[in-house]
Amino acid sequence: MPATTPPQDRRRRRTTRLLAAAAALATAGALAAALPSAASADEKTTGHKPGRYQDVQLLSFNDFHGNLEPPTGSSGRLTELQPDGSVKTIEGVGGVEYLAGSLRKAREGHPYSITAAAGDLIGGSPLISALFHDEPTIEAMNALDLDVAGVGNHEFDEGAAELKRMQNGGCHPKDGCYEEGRTFEGAQFPYLAANVVDEKTGKPMLDPTYVWEKNGVKIGFIGVTLEGTPDIVTADGVKGLKFLDETATINKYARELQKRGVKSIVALIHEGGAPASEAYNYDCDSNGPGSGISGPIADIATGVTAKVDALVTGHTHAAYACTIPDPEGNPRTVTSAASFGRLYTDTTLTYDRRSGDIVRTSVKSANHVVVRENPARDMTDLIAHYKAMSAPVENRPIGWIASELAQPKAPDDSTLGNVIADAQLAYAKSVDPSADVALMNPGGVRAGLTYASSPAGEGDGVVTYGEAFRVQPFANTVNLVDLTGAQLLTVLQQQVSGANAAAPKILQPSGLTYTLDLTKTGADRIVTDSIRVAGAPLDPAKTYRVAANSFLAGGGDGFTELAKGANPLVGKDDLVAFETYLAANSSATSPLPAPAADRVNVIK
Repeated sequence: MPATTPPQDRRRRRTTRLLAAAAALATAGALAAALPSAASADEKTTGHKPGRYQDVQLLSFNDFHGNLEPPTGSSGRLTELQPDGSVKTIEGVGGVEYLAGSLRKAREGHPYSITAAAGDLIGGSPLISALFHDEPTIEAMNALDLDVAGVGNHEFDEGAAELKRMQNGGCHPKDGCYEEGRTFEGAQFPYLAANVVDEKTGKPMLDPTYVWEKNGVKIGFIGVTLEGTPDIVTADGVKGLKFLDETATINKYARELQKRGVKSIVALIHEGGAPASEAYNYDCDSNGPGSGISGPIADIATGVTAKVDALVTGHTHAAYACTIPDPEGNPRTVTSAASFGRLYTDTTLTYDRRSGDIVRTSVKSANHVVVRENPARDMTDLIAHYKAMSAPVENRPIGWIASELAQPKAPDDSTLGNVIADAQLAYAKSVDPSADVALMNPGGVRAGLTYASSPAGEGDGVVTYGEAFRVQPFANTVNLVDLTGAQLLTVLQQQVSGANAAAPKILQPSGLTYTLDLTKTGADRIVTDSIRVAGAPLDPAKTYRVAANSFLAGGGDGFTELAKGANPLVGKDDLVAFETYLAANSSATSPLPAPAADRVNVIK
């Protein structure tokens, strides 16, 4: 079995913190000896005998996606439930300066504190991180003293070899080192990938578990990503790897940890759920434990062995701190901290030194907003360093918009998704005039385009390369394939059936319109006789030339019919297509207007 602790020389930055904590413990011990009445008062207050029970602070977050700078637009907002039941929008949250500052403040007074993350720290990142293959984000995670992380699907965007480089360090194999005399050191925390195994050997590609230990307190961690990772990552990214069932894998390694004497266990799961409210402070236990949350994590939580004491989750970018009963009917905390560093979760785990296990009834958990106050100066310096290096590329204007262009919010149309689809169809026609339709997946639109000027001062309505990169950061190509009308119908039906039946993925179309009837179920939601291509009814026997990004054209997001297309053509980078479209269709005096949201007629 792989080692469960990272090499000592990879964690030297944490030495100062541990020494300080040890000194604090020594001081606290001296004070306790001098003031026995205080210990007695503590025993009366908590009901715990001093020395037997130790509160361990677990700070966690997920889906950071390289958002070093404060995220903008909807990516920098949260909703908060008010005492009267109304919902308040909180503007301006997140950013690594403030996440680091918040975590450091939260650790004060907690000598037993662990910081963990549940995947997608990197991938789908803004230019300031992605331009350097996310090395800046790993450096930031090291500096904020992350102890352990599970992998997410986006950790595989650039393949297994690149993920191992993120762990072990070294210069990029093609781009080399970005600064003379400076080599990327890699993560000083272990990345866990218990359910990601080599197809040939069957062994985990990274460590499956990690044990945090201090003064006899042992907390074990198991890290898994969603089993469906190959469905949402390019084929090259997961080549040679097999992704196993999340629940079975966690249960396997929980048994192994217990055999090694580790009875307190936390699972880091990059799979999540959907709470009934988007408010970060919504009580999803208000009508009974776990009653207010649905989705894959609800099923996983009920199947994960009772040996696991808490689940830290991610992937859905939702916020929740729920209590879902384990298979034995006992309460168990399940948390997620939204995304982009807008929240962190603070969970108290009460460790019983006698049994070595967590006292479940004492577990407390809540999400906390990362307000933009008291920035961590070392993070400010890190951002400034990489900002200066990326500025010539990032701040270059590439177009103008007349108003904000929003991300997709299924099942409705997205103004930005439509513009991207239009850009891809325009590019497709430039290389093949017979192109008929373009389709854009909503998950590929990673951010909106705001109208207001950024702090860089480019001006209202100006779209910079960095802003466009934030929208489309995956370096997909625009590909073309031939589909029959019958196949194109199947593609549209796959939006709401098969792999997407439970959570529809509504594509953003260009050159095509249709009606989506949500009062029906499955494939019947697509009203067949409503489909029009360039205004004409869909002909099942006719061949249509369809453009889509390489991820989608390869069958990603459950659109397997697209991968069956004939006469494939691989085009240029999708961001090049977007930039070309903005240059041709916008100017300072004639900015691009938001397209009408009338391509998908939704019946609710």
